[in-house]
Amino acid sequence: MRIPITVFKITGIGRFALLEKLDAKQELSAAETAEFEKVRARCEKICRRAYDKNVPIMIDAEETWIQKTIDELALDMMRLFNREKLLVYNTYQMYRHDKLADMKADHMIAKETGFILGVKMVRGAYMEKERKRALEMGYPSPIQPDKAASDADYNESLRYCVANIKEIGFVCGTHNEESCRILAQLLDDNSISHDHPHVYFAQLLGMSDNLSFNLSDSNYNVAKYVPYGPVKAVLPYLFRRAQENTSVAGQTSRELSLIEKEKKRRKS
Repeated sequence: MRIPITVFKITGIGRFALLEKLDAKQELSAAETAEFEKVRARCEKICRRAYDKNVPIMIDAEETWIQKTIDELALDMMRLFNREKLLVYNTYQMYRHDKLADMKADHMIAKETGFILGVKMVRGAYMEKERKRALEMGYPSPIQPDKAASDADYNESLRYCVANIKEIGFVCGTHNEESCRILAQLLDDNSISHDHPHVYFAQLLGMSDNLSFNLSDSNYNVAKYVPYGPVKAVLPYLFRRAQENTSVAGQTSRELSLIEKEKKRRKS
């Protein structure tokens, strides 16, 4: 399947300032209430289209000060569309110290309500912005104290999802080789097939292809994440990934050496 999963951002269909006001629990005007109902309707329309076409869809995570509203929308969409099959995923940024607990709480909601929880787990994309805002506004940073803490929560989320694989479908979005190895081993240890429909690996197109191709060759479900949009919007997104995912920096030289090795092999 060439496009196994699609993705969109709520800020692509709704105004940032409106979401920010909702997260802050500020009272909306009548016009703003009507505006948000349109955002909700757009979100449902996108998910219903995905449901009808049987193409799963992920709702991206964004800044913490609009994320509660996004999370609530994502759960609402799961209640509607994840009862018979896994379709809608929410994104959990594990560089936040509270997201592992949030994921577990959402799993309890899914169990009680009777839908499959869709989880896309990533480390995160807005670290410097989050820390700067917290410092400027005088509230505790939502970001983990260090990379080791992010890695620990990320890998624990893999263990939790595998342990509850009948009730959770998840996408392991990472360029971290160790996390990929942990998940592959967890599947084998629990006698779960490599191509189980509730498990996907995902990497950005053009990054960590050595991970993607080898996982795919071993019959795991793998998606290549393709950022799409105007250059001025996409490049900052890619720069954030390169700057904030320090595991990529350590793997880049290795990946280049593998490419050179393969070029020499083909020439010979």
